[in-house]
Amino acid sequence: MAYDIAVIPGDGIGREVIDATLPLLSSVAGAHDSELRTTKFDWSSERYLDEGAMMPDDGTEQLEDFDAILLGAVGHPDVPDHVTLRGLMLPIRKAFQQGICVRPAVLYEGVESPLRGYDGGDIDFVTYRENTEGEYADLGGREHRGTGHEVAIQTSLFTRTGVERIVRAAFEAAQERDRHLTNVTKSNAQAYGMVLWDEIVEEVSKEYPDVEVERLLVDAASMDLIRRPDEFDVVVASNLFGDILTDIGAIVTGSMGLAPSANVDPTGEHPSMFEPVHGSAPDIVGEGVANPLATVLSGAMLFDHLGEDDAAGVIRGAVSAQLADSDAPRTPDLGGERGTEEVVSDLGNRLSTE
Repeated sequence: MAYDIAVIPGDGIGREVIDATLPLLSSVAGAHDSELRTTKFDWSSERYLDEGAMMPDDGTEQLEDFDAILLGAVGHPDVPDHVTLRGLMLPIRKAFQQGICVRPAVLYEGVESPLRGYDGGDIDFVTYRENTEGEYADLGGREHRGTGHEVAIQTSLFTRTGVERIVRAAFEAAQERDRHLTNVTKSNAQAYGMVLWDEIVEEVSKEYPDVEVERLLVDAASMDLIRRPDEFDVVVASNLFGDILTDIGAIVTGSMGLAPSANVDPTGEHPSMFEPVHGSAPDIVGEGVANPLATVLSGAMLFDHLGEDDAAGVIRGAVSAQLADSDAPRTPDLGGERGTEEVVSDLGNRLSTE
């Protein structure tokens, strides 16, 4: 089976990890009787600086016929973050109804958590983040700019359709995992959108009577992800809260360089997008030391989405084996002194012996 994959390397280390990872993913596909036909799109902050836009006006139209999208990273020191986010990632997520963002957090054997007392396998949870509305809805505005009475209004948007979509996906995941779901809101302070969210969680939970539901306010959840991360299984949260909590999840499991993600349209009508959680890391661009494993694991999630479960499984197995091997190459974020290419080369050797 051949799959058409749109590749957007983006900015900074995004380009480095994509360039290093693509041959590996293509090789795995070939070994499992499939093919990744990739098309690169040079949409980035550099394009914004040159042409005034991160991507062309018809960018989403150019992407709509692909089977999936692989994104490197977005961000540039000379471009405000709200410009890069609103100029590329958010338009793609919204146009393609990628309302489900899935972000696993796994403490692998051989990786040291900054938290005391946790070993490989002790932390393993996944966050389901609402991905197209909530606090990231582009609703609001500014008035009286530059005056002493300047006003900025930012409005969150919660729809029954959007909330039920992410909540139901999270319950389905919990049903397949350890049957424990943590609902994270701030409904004591946000009495409209997040009370609606809580009500929908309560309604949907009746369809999954064997899933235990824990309810936490986001401040308590932030604390508990550090205090007792081993007790979490599936977390469901709004766009903003899910974004923040998954950074905590990445760091308590060892590194942002190990955190993959998927932006999924559950209907399959549009392409879904896969990307590492880490940013463009301008401080290490060009040094060749970016950790490629988050991108590799995002590739495994891409294979899952395409139904290529065996390919996804061997990638995860190779990553797990490499991290458990104390003699294997490691990038500096994991305490090593090796480079991006060395890590990928070692993974390739392990995969070739499968």
